[in-house]
Amino acid sequence: MKDTISIGGVPVGPEHQPFVIAEMSGNHNGDLERAKDIVRAVAESGAQALKLQTYTADTMTLDVDLPAFRLPVEHELWSSARLYDLYEEAHTPWAWHEPIFELATSLGLVAFSSAFDPTAIDFLEKLNVPAYKVASNEIGDLPLVQGMAETGKPIIISTGSATLTDIDAAVRAARATGNEQIIVLSCTASYPAPPEQSNLRAIPVLRDALDVQVGLSDHTMGIGAAIAAVALGATVIEKHVTLKREDGGVDSAFSLQPEELEALVENTRVAQLALGRPVIGPKEAEQNVLRFRRSLYVTQDVRAGDPITHDNVRSIRPAGGLAPHLFPEIEGRTFRTDTAAGTPFTWDLL
Repeated sequence: MKDTISIGGVPVGPEHQPFVIAEMSGNHNGDLERAKDIVRAVAESGAQALKLQTYTADTMTLDVDLPAFRLPVEHELWSSARLYDLYEEAHTPWAWHEPIFELATSLGLVAFSSAFDPTAIDFLEKLNVPAYKVASNEIGDLPLVQGMAETGKPIIISTGSATLTDIDAAVRAARATGNEQIIVLSCTASYPAPPEQSNLRAIPVLRDALDVQVGLSDHTMGIGAAIAAVALGATVIEKHVTLKREDGGVDSAFSLQPEELEALVENTRVAQLALGRPVIGPKEAEQNVLRFRRSLYVTQDVRAGDPITHDNVRSIRPAGGLAPHLFPEIEGRTFRTDTAAGTPFTWDLL
């Protein structure tokens, strides 16, 4: 596993701030200016990356109306929708890619896309994207996976609905090109996804089984699952974003608003910092606290020859005296010298 992968100059790995990818998807609602406003909101949030999806309805499916080409009637968001119509509504026009990428880059964002067919790879290469994303439903298209990996750029593979065999095959296809810059995203391909079906404990399993960095493509509501994923080792977090959910759109129902995206960036960073090291013991920040641990102190003025009792020696804060558990060893013995209250009790007082 590559401990650090550079995506557009941003280091991605366990020792770095989680790489937060804001997925625009179809939340531009067919309006280029709205798309640009989303880019600006993403940049202001502190997220490092903006991602598009590069396809057309014709590169995704066929313009036919057969049962296999419709979503089920019980689908929560897109009941009975014809695939062609859904992709026609949700796609980002290819002519928009360049101005969106240019704006994103000018605002300090890493801008890239998911390629859904070889023509999309050719198109994105002309725009010099710094990375590629494999969408969950494309994980089984191994020639497509290889086509993205052959560019030599980092490849991020989403795994919604995939088995470990599927995921392993995609990773092997990418590695066969000599490309080791591979990140796998745990994902539940449900929109929105129930938190209880996120199975985040699979993140370290995927990491160890495949020897790759692992992240989360998250379709749950809110940011809780993403923060938990970082605690389990996720180095990348992907979330859909919109300006306002109430504006509607194909993905708005499970997308973050700008203030939520900002909270995601801040809290995943806190989660990553809080992981620290697998070391038990006083931390650097606790050094002053050590001074105030309990120890045995003389609690009233005594004279030489006085016996040591619970009345004149007790366990109190701060540190400096003998450990409290040693009191039975000194109880009943006598003071060697006159001693003032507030003196830490040490062996030389006996």
